[in-house]
Amino acid sequence: GLRLAITPDESRAINFDPRPKVILSASGMCDAGRIKHHLKHNLWRPECTILFVGYQAVGTPGRSLVDGADHIKLFGETVDVRARIEKLEGLSGHADKNGLIRWVSAFEEKPAKVFVVHGEDVVAKSFTECLQKEYRLDAYAPYSGTEFDLARGEIIYEAPPVPVKKAEGMPAILGADPASAKGTGRYLAIGSSAGRTADRSVFARLLAAGERLLAVIGKNKGLSNKDLGKFADQIHALADKWDR
Repeated sequence: GLRLAITPDESRAINFDPRPKVILSASGMCDAGRIKHHLKHNLWRPECTILFVGYQAVGTPGRSLVDGADHIKLFGETVDVRARIEKLEGLSGHADKNGLIRWVSAFEEKPAKVFVVHGEDVVAKSFTECLQKEYRLDAYAPYSGTEFDLARGEIIYEAPPVPVKKAEGMPAILGADPASAKGTGRYLAIGSSAGRTADRSVFARLLAAGERLLAVIGKNKGLSNKDLGKFADQIHALADKWDR
């Protein structure tokens, strides 16, 4: 039957139970939470299967696995991928193309502009063109960082596409150039059912990680000078790695 693992210790104990089992875990993008422990203990086992039922954004460990990476990093360690990696298609927490079209078409007052703000660059561009050509909507797919003045109905700054590094040994992804757009009145933002290459949510996760780090620093105010110095050195090392 179904057994719940409530505490972190109960969850970790699952990986030391040798009996065959199905582990149901919220995967996210495999970059945080309990799923990382389950992957660490099972990715290297050829008798195991990792079944993804949710979308994995470009640049995440989950996407690397789906794309066929032969190893990934977990908790600073390199873990070989010997388990069978599968994906269950057709399941999503987002509406599909037809669902989004039904939604945007249901407005009595036609939106002055539609922003497609979530979805891989190719998907977002294709969906934008569909809204423009087939439904006569003023649609626009901006890249992360683009600024649009809703009051004036014009682009203040149009951000360029940013390459996103995929798994090791795989080429970077670069989005197509978006078209400029203007409009006034009522605005509507739509997220397509796939993660955009230059997705704002990925950068938002990075900002959230920074905020968490500040909170952790605050909690460690009472540490010894030796430990505080070690903590500071580790943060500086991380900053030096990414300060490009």
